[in-house]
Formats: sequence, C-alpha cells, structure tokens
Amino acid sequence: MKSGFNIKHILFLLMLGLLSLPLIQNTFNIIKVEPLKGAITPAADTAITVDGWFSGDYQSQKETYLNEAFGLRNIFIRFNNEIAFKFYNKALANNVVIGKQNYLYEEDYIKAYYGRDFIGMDSISKRMHKLKFLQDTLAKLNKTLIFVIAAGKGTFYPEYFPDNLKSEKGPTNYEGYVKLANELNINYIDFDKYFVENKNKSKYLLYPKYGIHWSYYGECLAADSIVKYIEKKRNIRMPHVSWNDIEIDKPRERDADIEDGMNLLFNLRGPELAYPKLIFESDSGKAKVSSIVISDSFYWGMFNFGFSNVFSSSQFWYYNSQVYPDFYQNGLTTDQVNLREQINKHDVIIILCTDAKLGNLGWGFIEKAYKVFTEKEVVQHDADYYTRVKALEDYIRTDTKWMAIVEKGAKDRGISVDSSLTLNATWYIDHPSAK
Repeated sequence: MKSGFNIKHILFLLMLGLLSLPLIQNTFNIIKVEPLKGAITPAADTAITVDGWFSGDYQSQKETYLNEAFGLRNIFIRFNNEIAFKFYNKALANNVVIGKQNYLYEEDYIKAYYGRDFIGMDSISKRMHKLKFLQDTLAKLNKTLIFVIAAGKGTFYPEYFPDNLKSEKGPTNYEGYVKLANELNINYIDFDKYFVENKNKSKYLLYPKYGIHWSYYGECLAADSIVKYIEKKRNIRMPHVSWNDIEIDKPRERDADIEDGMNLLFNLRGPELAYPKLIFESDSGKAKVSSIVISDSFYWGMFNFGFSNVFSSSQFWYYNSQVYPDFYQNGLTTDQVNLREQINKHDVIIILCTDAKLGNLGWGFIEKAYKVFTEKEVVQHDADYYTRVKALEDYIRTDTKWMAIVEKGAKDRGISVDSSLTLNATWYIDHPSAK
C-alpha cells in the first residue's frame, strides 16, 4: 500500500515536471533549441495599449505570439514531424513528396516531368518569338541574351517517384521550349539534358538526395559552362572559375534544403557530396563583361559562392522581382528600375530557369523588355495567331521576291533573317487592309 502511494507520487511529480518544462525553458533557456528552417515568419510580440485592449487586437496578437514562442516548441514540432516521417511516410512541409528510398522532391518537379503543368505550344511559341526578337535586337547593340535551362530533380531522378504520383507522360514545357529554341536559333544552354546524360558518368553526384537544387558540384560545373558559352558567343576571354581540390563531405546547406524544411528531429543519412574549393582566375588581360541574371532559386548557389567575380558588375533579379545585391541594402525591386537603362548598362542578359518554372519563363521580363524595344503596347492575340504567323513564314520562304525583301530588311536592321521573317509575317497579318 505504501509502495503504491509512493509510485503515484513519483508519477504525479514526473508529469508535473514534464508539464512545467516549457515554462522553465521559456524562463531560464536551459536547453539550446535550434530554430526551425524554411519559409517561416515568427509571430511578433505586442505591447498592451488601451485601443488594443478594447478592440481585442492585443489579446489576439498576444495569444498568437504565446502559442508560437513557448519553451521547447521547436523540439515538439520536430518530434511530431519525425513521427509523421518515420511511421507514416509523410512530410509535414508544404509541397514536399517522399519518394522511394526516401528521395525527397517538391511536387512541382514531378508535375513538370509528366507535363501536368504544360501551358501549350501556342503560349510557348508566343513567348519564344518575343525572346528571339529580343536576342536579335540586343545583338545589334552588341549585347548577348542567353536562355539557360537548369537541371530539374524530377527529370534527374524519375526512378524514385512514389507509385501514386506516376502517370502517363504528356507534352512538357521543357520539350516545347527546347523545340522552339532550336527552330528559332535562340542562344541556350540545356543543363537538364547535360545532367541526365552525365548522371552515371560523373565522378561526383550532380544532384543530391535530400535537396531540390543541383548539387554544389553540379552548379560549379554549370557556372564554368556559362562562362565558356559567353566567351564563345562574344569571342572574348573571361576570368574562369576552377578548382584543384575537392572536399567530400555530408550534405551542406542547399544540398539538403528539402530535409531542412521538413524540420525533423534527426538528420537523414545520405550519400556524401563533392565540394570544390573554388579559384577565381585573375582578370588581368581578360575581358570582364557586365551581366543581369534573371533567375529562380537555382542561381542562389552561384550568387553566394561569388560567380559575379567573373563579371565587371552583375545583378541578380530574383524571379524578376528583387534586385540583388542592392536589395540587401535598400530593398531595390525591379519595378523601381528603368528597364531600358539597365539593359543598356549591361553586356550579357541571362534568363535561367528550371523545368518546373518554365510555365512562367522570365517572370514578365521577356514581355516587358519586348514592349520596351517595340515601343508600343503588346497586342493580345487569339489562340491561333502564331499558327497563322508560322504558316505565313513558311509561305514567304517559298516566295523568292518576298524573301529578298526579308533578307534586305535583316541586313539593314542588323538582325537575323529569322527575325526579319517574323516581323514581315506579323506586320502583314496585323495590317489586313494593306493586302
């Protein structure tokens, strides 16, 4: 009887201690708690005011803050996420998919692989014709426009997709853009294709198991290739990015960014990755051109390891919205800059995009720049407009006299014959009274 009474007391005190732990941690901060990672905006504390008290705003904001700021909260969240992952194969993180052998994806990359986000060839054609016009217009100004397709994880690791997300593969944005890039002779680099072709040839992993972006080693290769492509297009010699030594280590930073966003209690075990120790070649006697890079998050790695060192000056327009590095100092965004002036100041314009984001390639940059250089409103055409333009282009190629006019126009304007052909076809269709 006495022994049972003692056990009850012990259990009661133990439970009381456990319930008191958050309060003790909040007061004395005994345990070092790692902050949660990912797109998390912590709730701000609030001060009591007369107006806030009677309106109820103070109570509401204070309750939200206390619910998010109590001691050990982050550990409890990680514990809950760990249980969901280990026992139920679920990721309590937005858009995250757990594949076979615990390969981690964001669902958008699986959709892109199967073409579930396909925007249609008409939309792709419309954008790519504008891109071609911009490329030729900028070439006349001694500027180089380059379209870069970053590797996508869905394309690289389709074998690990969970069975419930597999389906028949339809037409994809990637296939549409590559087809038009080849047909229109657009400057482009296809890292999606390169990475897949070298998947089993590369000495080091090009894509991490627990990250959504290409590996650090992969983006170093991509940076080197971009420099060499610019050199070839502009017939110059630029400072190179190189390395003589490589560290092999567990995944660092972006190479485990999906895992980090899942906020698990324990780190996952995965294959080690390669980390080149980068060397930036001296710019003595070499050309240093200026650049604007319009990109999704796939450029962050290059930006952070100092890829801008190969340029005389460089801006990173993140999703064509925030302008880095200026955004750090003054919050500069693209809607605060004069687009024509910025293009005039730079020699190379790079539009970099992974396959899962191709549906909105350029994030408005292509359309805005096209409008700037045509100096008129962009006309919204019906769905079959570009089909009629292409049909007329095919006809013009068979008309010797008309092609002579097209070729003369290309020479006079300093643009390609393809662009001159498109301008002739669109003008003819837009001015039916002149027929």
